[in-house]
Amino acid sequence: QVQLVESGGGSVQAGGSLRLSCATSGYTDSWASMAWFRQAPGKEREGVATIYTGTGNKYYTDSVKGRFTISQDNAKGTLYLQMSSLKPEDSAIYYCAAADSRAPGIIWYSDRRYNFWGQGTQVTVSS
Repeated sequence: QVQLVESGGGSVQAGGSLRLSCATSGYTDSWASMAWFRQAPGKEREGVATIYTGTGNKYYTDSVKGRFTISQDNAKGTLYLQMSSLKPEDSAIYYCAAADSRAPGIIWYSDRRYNFWGQGTQVTVSS
């Protein structure tokens, strides 16, 4: 059974940093891509960042460019999101998502691309 488990969320003041982790298990092949999404109250879930496992290419939504960094440790089966210079508008539940080889070839920031999801971790940034 494939599992994605996020950790590292919490409460910080504006300007602070957090590092989210997503530990994967139960999957022996290589993911096509992995991503972080977030959803704030009353808003749609949005793609934050992605990494394509084969090429190592990374993409970010405009609002986090220069502040967030996505990375992965394949040996540990873990995806990370280093978040710096956090703003109150970054407050949301952050989700880890993974697309295997069966996943549809949809643009990275569409949640329909991913066929495995974590349960989410809360990030709260106070001003």
